[in-house]
Amino acid sequence: MDNIIIRGGTPLSGTVEASGAKNAALPLLAASILADGPVIYHRIPHLKDITTMMTLISYQGAEVTFDDQARIHIDTTCATKPEAPYELVKTMRASALVLGPLLARFGQARVSLPGGCAIGARPIDMHLKGLEAMGATIKVDHGYVEAHAPKGLKGALIIFDQVTVTGTENLMMAAVLADGETVLENAAREPEVVNLAASLRQLGADIEGDGTNRIVIRGVGSISGGHMTAIPDRIEVATYLAAALVTRGDVTVNMADARDLESFLARVTETGATVETGEGWIRCRADSRLKSVNINTMPHPGFPTDLQAQFMAMMAIAEGTSTISETIFENRFMHVQELVRMGADIQLDGHIAIVKGVAKLSGAPVMATDLRASASLVLAGLAAEGETVISRVYHIDRGYERIEEKLMKLGANIRRQSADKDSLTGVVPLYA
Repeated sequence: MDNIIIRGGTPLSGTVEASGAKNAALPLLAASILADGPVIYHRIPHLKDITTMMTLISYQGAEVTFDDQARIHIDTTCATKPEAPYELVKTMRASALVLGPLLARFGQARVSLPGGCAIGARPIDMHLKGLEAMGATIKVDHGYVEAHAPKGLKGALIIFDQVTVTGTENLMMAAVLADGETVLENAAREPEVVNLAASLRQLGADIEGDGTNRIVIRGVGSISGGHMTAIPDRIEVATYLAAALVTRGDVTVNMADARDLESFLARVTETGATVETGEGWIRCRADSRLKSVNINTMPHPGFPTDLQAQFMAMMAIAEGTSTISETIFENRFMHVQELVRMGADIQLDGHIAIVKGVAKLSGAPVMATDLRASASLVLAGLAAEGETVISRVYHIDRGYERIEEKLMKLGANIRRQSADKDSLTGVVPLYA
């Protein structure tokens, strides 16, 4: 397995461009199942989860190709197999996103629960309740969801028990071809949900209310092919801005929308750092030590749970004590012990982390435990004195496109060490 090796202590500076968002691209790709013609995708990032989703759609019988501009073309008109087998989805929780489109298109679907995920532990149970409200019969058997709606789905009022992004996206896609009107109450408001709704409208769907907690979908007989474009990855944008802050640097990220990061940027301003924004760019600069700030993760437009670990890395070297409350996911403090190995002073009390800022971190061998945890370790390594070796970096490859190359452009001393040789960038062939 690859390692990432960082020699920290260098202030980062310069400009970098954000990739398209993985969390936007995955539902956009799943939406191709609904279309009557080819869909052409723009700004889809080169990531493992994206490759898995394309392989999954191809398995169902769709034609997946690329053009000379690295755009993805998907034509599902010849698809005949409404199934997502475990072998293809075991590493990708977002595989549940194909359930709604497959059921709407074929009247049946058989989708594996990824990674042996238990129903009660994840919000997929809300996906299933919503589909049942739309007239589907659901059975969970031997790790598979088997859904049937031979007469098609019917519009329904669906009230989510809690905000779920993938649940909102899944049921919104299912409702596009349903008979009648579907109303999603307590719907997710994330920019990725808005991106999906806007893209579906371009293909002929009738959707309104996205960006609010009440989305209305009026079923149409069919939607056409067309173009879909993934929005910039706001989590990647914030991660590179955080890299500037932990190194007392000055970084501008292009292809960034400040409106999608209002809560994060507000907290950054409270640390004493300088924030500037413009049309399509955000700049952050830290001239001195950051001040501690408390955060509480919340659904959008609150502070994103996907930036909690990165913010903790910032607070680990800030002046004062901060409390970080994680309200979205259980067991999302696995990066804490790895940061402690680097000299951070962090204590856990249930879903709250108490972070006492230290003057400096020290390089150490650490292990990535999940996608966002791995990003926090990269940030800590950039700020630390000495060398940090991060193992199990396949986690970070699930969500960050060419992270070494982009950080090197900003002046970071970083490289990837492959099992057989060292690589400066870790770049692999497109969608290999």
